[in-house]
Amino acid sequence: MQVKMVDLNRQYQMIKHEMDAAIQSVVDSTDFILGAPVREFESELANYLKVQHTIGCASGTDALQIALMALGIGTGDEVITTSFTFVATVETIVLLGARPVYVDINPRTFNLDVNQVADRITPKTKALMPVHLYGLPADMDPILSIAESHGLSVIEDAAQAIGARYKGKAAGTIGHIGCFSFFPSKNLGAYGDAGALATNDAQLAQRCRMISLHGSKVKYQHEILGVNSRLDTLQAAILRTKLRHLESWTDARIRIAQRYNLAWQGLNVITPSCGPDVRHVYNQYSIRTGRRDSLATFLKARGIGHAIHYPTPLHLQPAFRQSADPHVTLPVAEAVCKEIISLPIFPEMEEAEIQAVISALHEFLKAD
Repeated sequence: MQVKMVDLNRQYQMIKHEMDAAIQSVVDSTDFILGAPVREFESELANYLKVQHTIGCASGTDALQIALMALGIGTGDEVITTSFTFVATVETIVLLGARPVYVDINPRTFNLDVNQVADRITPKTKALMPVHLYGLPADMDPILSIAESHGLSVIEDAAQAIGARYKGKAAGTIGHIGCFSFFPSKNLGAYGDAGALATNDAQLAQRCRMISLHGSKVKYQHEILGVNSRLDTLQAAILRTKLRHLESWTDARIRIAQRYNLAWQGLNVITPSCGPDVRHVYNQYSIRTGRRDSLATFLKARGIGHAIHYPTPLHLQPAFRQSADPHVTLPVAEAVCKEIISLPIFPEMEEAEIQAVISALHEFLKAD
């Protein structure tokens, strides 16, 4: 049977009346820019995350750039981060004239190897940018300890981790500032691009809001250099409606992931890691296998959705060759890129679809 990676239409049909009413209310109001739903969503998101301040913006990429700008990071500065991530993490650093300094990843979590971070710090280092990849929080305690001892800021790339928790704290609220994406396929997805920042620092929050509004607090008065990155009222209304369902959707993702993990125990595959003090929200369910390309071909022939997140680490991408240390070697990230594959996982998956994925992997892996 055909199994999609994600089925946004199915999700829409399940909450159609709520979504249609939310969209229609914005159209009726004609308050399309910074309308009431934006403020309401920011307040509700802050309450969900248990953080003092959230600032809506136009995308997760913009959230990262605004965070860097708000912290004054620019030409000549260095930001320590991972090469095994979506392009926006590093793209925003380079666009501001700063330099990404890469740390290899942990082979089980795919997040920053915290044991390598301190060795990469130089006098030019201004921030650490861990990524909570696939929805699994990075190991934040040692990251925060290192940052504090060196006077560095911590920017959490939580684009894939809304609802994830680390030792009881929401991912994206643990460092100085967190960045979220609401791309349609995310666990909390808009019907277009949208993003947000979260922080407990009132001054930093104000600066982020100003940057997102052309550097102004008062219309036509521009105190700092900013950008145009407002959260669209229509997207805010959509996100408000979906936020009410996020916990039940997250629980469903976790149940599916647990079934996958149990079904493939003892087979020649590395399933996602999840320690006892973290909540993995499985924006992606990604496994490692030395026969990744053969598996992709096998799944395609059987109509099972799959994706590779990500096939090439950023330090090897042409766009970032000039900004990267030409001598850097990241053996774990490079190995994982050759073995990683993501499988279908979304809250509305039907039993037959889950079984189809489980059976397909069993058939393939038992041939090893």
